[in-house]
Amino acid sequence: MARPLIPAAAGIAWLAAAVVYVGTEAIAASAFPGYSYSANYISDLGVPDVAEYQGRAIDSPLHAVMNAGFILQGILYLAAAVIATRALRAGPRRAFLALAAVHAVGITVVGLIHGSASSAASGIGWMHVVGAGMAIIAGNAASIVAGLGSGRVGVARAIRVASVALGVVGLVALALLEALGGSTIDGIWERGSVYTVTAWELMAGVAVLVAARRHRARPHG
Repeated sequence: MARPLIPAAAGIAWLAAAVVYVGTEAIAASAFPGYSYSANYISDLGVPDVAEYQGRAIDSPLHAVMNAGFILQGILYLAAAVIATRALRAGPRRAFLALAAVHAVGITVVGLIHGSASSAASGIGWMHVVGAGMAIIAGNAASIVAGLGSGRVGVARAIRVASVALGVVGLVALALLEALGGSTIDGIWERGSVYTVTAWELMAGVAVLVAARRHRARPHG
């Protein structure tokens, strides 16, 4: 029996999601005076207010770029998940798709409701925190689910192990952020929980495109 082929479109969407995320982050950070990848939160880049919040000076002229990046990343991640799961007939398709949807909703909330003094004052700041938690936990959990279940659809062992490892590292980093938060290296813990999802997108995207290319090169008759 031939292994099910995930369409190349899914791989392209996952790669695009990763590039969009780190790209918009870098662009927004370049315009933020004194922005620190180790001390500042990623979502500081999406705050439209110029103010101080939780001891951090916030001034992100390109906040719209970062917020667009948050939302577009979620859309691309979910689109890839839909394309991939529709092509498969085995493995934890429903669980992965559900987690992908939670991730997309969470990161969209992050892009729409900011972690800022004005959000806190208006009583909606908690929604930003919940959205970030949804995006981080579901994104890393999806990586773990994909790694544990994708052996049934012929994914290489190395990719499965790396997938689980990335998800676990991301969740551990989130736990460290919660336990040690409030320090000058919060940005490191946060990025440890977010970039694992980005790394998974890159890995999955490349794996899907390589498999699609091999399939096209294989003689069919």
